[in-house]
Amino acid sequence: MAREPGLLLLQRRKLRQAQWSHKKYELYSMDWDLKEELRDCLVAAAPYGGPIALLRNPWRKEKPANVRPVLEIYSASGMPLASLLWKSGPVVSLGWSAEEELLCVQEDGVVLVYGLHGDFRRHFSMGNEVLQNRVLDARIFHTEFGSGVAILTGAHRFTLSANVSDLKLRRMPEVPGLQSAPSCWTTLCQDRVAHILLAVGPDLYLLDHAACSAVTPPGLAPGVSSFLQMAISFTYRHLALFTDTGYIWMGTASLKEKLCEFNCNIRAPPKQMVWCSRPRSKERAVVVAWEKRLMVVGDAPESIQFVLDEDSYMVPELDGVRIFSRSTHEFLHEVPVASEEIFKIASMAPGALLLEAQKEYEKESQKADEYLREIQELGQLTQAVQQCIEAAGHEHQPDMQKSLLRAASFGKCFLDRFPPDSFVRMCQDLRVLNAVRDYHIGIPLTYSQYKQLTIQVLLDRLVLRRLYPLAIQICEYLRLPEVQGVSRILAHWACYKVQQKDVSDEDVARAINQKLGDTPGVSYSDIAARAYGCGRTELAIKLLEYEPRSGEQVPLLLKMKRSKLALSKAIESGDTDLVFTVLLHLKNELNRGDFFMTLRNQPMALSLYRQFCKHQELETLKDLYNQDDNHQELGSFHIRASYAAEERIEGRVAALQTAADAFYKAKNEFAAKATEDQMRLLRLQRRLEDELGGQFLDLSLHDTVTSLILGGHNKRAEQLARDFRIPDKRLWWLKLTALAALEDWEELEKFSKSKKSPIGYLPFVEICMKQHNKYEAKKYASRVGPEQKVKALLLVGDVAQAADIAIERRNEAELSLVLSHCTGATDGATADKIQRARAQAQKK
Repeated sequence: MAREPGLLLLQRRKLRQAQWSHKKYELYSMDWDLKEELRDCLVAAAPYGGPIALLRNPWRKEKPANVRPVLEIYSASGMPLASLLWKSGPVVSLGWSAEEELLCVQEDGVVLVYGLHGDFRRHFSMGNEVLQNRVLDARIFHTEFGSGVAILTGAHRFTLSANVSDLKLRRMPEVPGLQSAPSCWTTLCQDRVAHILLAVGPDLYLLDHAACSAVTPPGLAPGVSSFLQMAISFTYRHLALFTDTGYIWMGTASLKEKLCEFNCNIRAPPKQMVWCSRPRSKERAVVVAWEKRLMVVGDAPESIQFVLDEDSYMVPELDGVRIFSRSTHEFLHEVPVASEEIFKIASMAPGALLLEAQKEYEKESQKADEYLREIQELGQLTQAVQQCIEAAGHEHQPDMQKSLLRAASFGKCFLDRFPPDSFVRMCQDLRVLNAVRDYHIGIPLTYSQYKQLTIQVLLDRLVLRRLYPLAIQICEYLRLPEVQGVSRILAHWACYKVQQKDVSDEDVARAINQKLGDTPGVSYSDIAARAYGCGRTELAIKLLEYEPRSGEQVPLLLKMKRSKLALSKAIESGDTDLVFTVLLHLKNELNRGDFFMTLRNQPMALSLYRQFCKHQELETLKDLYNQDDNHQELGSFHIRASYAAEERIEGRVAALQTAADAFYKAKNEFAAKATEDQMRLLRLQRRLEDELGGQFLDLSLHDTVTSLILGGHNKRAEQLARDFRIPDKRLWWLKLTALAALEDWEELEKFSKSKKSPIGYLPFVEICMKQHNKYEAKKYASRVGPEQKVKALLLVGDVAQAADIAIERRNEAELSLVLSHCTGATDGATADKIQRARAQAQKK
């Protein structure tokens, strides 16, 4: 009784194929009003529901010389995106890059790159050899490194580049004995390297960067004299070969394993042959197209055949094949497992029963309970819900999606712990897919393609089509982070806005700022750079006013040759490194006079540049001081220069004279006199060296006097002191120190008695004790005045006499000082004596 409702359900099911797992459904009814047949055009369609490019090929038909072809670009739904008159050379092949840029390979080997809206991006050449021998055929292919171009030249040699964004040309090895174009060829990607596979009669050759190798497909049917067509799968893992015997060989791209072989009983060369299989599917199928027939073949004994009423073109996809003609755009694919389980005839799968249960529930029929009980008794309710969710993702029609999702939601109500994430995520994904599949958008992505492409790439493609509102709605609906979603889209919108040259700079800048504000992740400098690239320098400057980061403003201003404005911005930032960057740029850009005038108007910049010049460019620093009439700094500069650069005494004296003159101009008489004294000292030192020998040059005045005393030239030292007006106290100190260092105690004693010491005699005691000569120190201790007598006696170690004098003077500080020098038993009596004196003083 439980199985009868399922049989009644499955009798109502509509399925297009009963024994084959492939089906075809319509994506769009094309309304693009083509003026030419597809067979008369060069056609290129991008994968992942990408755009279609058509170029009428007058180079293959008799046409008047003045007729130029038109390059037209459409969305997958036939909506026109761009149309432009082709003014360049003959085109051999068209293809789309992974970034949806149109690559047009010309006969001379030049590849022109256009944007989705027909805007010219750039061009590059495939080399001189290709230019000389011309292009016979070309292929655009995709690898993990990017989009590549492979060229077959008129000399029957191959040249390729695996990544057009980083062009590195490779000339492939020569094929032995190749005198004419191969019957067919394609590109393979093995071990991260691009290869060429070509057919010459019954032979296959594999070209890599080093060698040409003959290869043989395993298990190939005998009798093959030529290969007419070959096709590589979307993932480059499988290869199909169409032979002149009507057999189609299918195997791995490495040509090491055969998957199957099919006899289609048609020997005419097909117009196209492409793979049609789902990722991770065990079934392999190839779609072959002739003028009026389409055949799907695989490892099954029978094929599926379709009649083509119009000239059609096939586009291989990740999980199927898109087929478009003048009137329709269809998708042929292998039915996913979940969909097949639910919709196949006589299916008793859990998902099929749950779908029928939900439909009966809407009719308020008790059969709903019967179907549900049958699923629950088998313990397959969770599986049924998952099947319905998965199948909904692979359905193209929204009504069927809703039906399956309602069934899944119905089943979830009877499960206690079914995680809702997969259901919610599928609802979100389908809503996004249905939005981009709309006729006016024209991106017919399947669920598998959408997951492979990722939401970020899809958003980029919407932005590329200038569908900013839809992209923002998707970001907000999916709650994507600002930097990944809305901010990026708004930045792209702003970059597009700056290209609208019919709007004034002021209005564009205001509109962009009102729209973007302080949105996180949006860089006004990037938008300004785009504006500058479009030739709108003033707009770029206005946009940079909204950029909060000076480090982003300044480089672009320098690039735009607005160096003075860049300097102002750098100074406002307070970043000295940024200021130095601008200054060095200005120095190279302006002549010296204009550069200095610019600096005079920017005191901070001038100060920083002076600091730089002090370490790097001294002559420039002098020029700066001269221009500013800064005689004080100019004098200091010449003084430093006299010691840093000049070795000859004459040159140094001349530099010092220049410095003195500068100080006089600056009205700094002290510095001028000091400089003149230094000049006199230098001359005297040179004379002393000449007369006495030894090293005097570059010594200070005091060191010169000391050196003379140490050399025994006391009279010369005294004369030098008089000439330079050295005070007596300083001279006595110098002489005292020098004689003590010589340990000339006799001369020192004579010197001390020559006249009354202006520095007193305590220094004599200190210097003698420093030289460890207590005997000489005691001589001078007796001559020390009363105020310093105690300290002198303590220095020579006479604690008892120091105590007597301190008691006599009744000086508490001196008593404490003496007491601190009393040690142990030897000075015990002296300490007691001091204590008694203190006690008596307190009684009085």
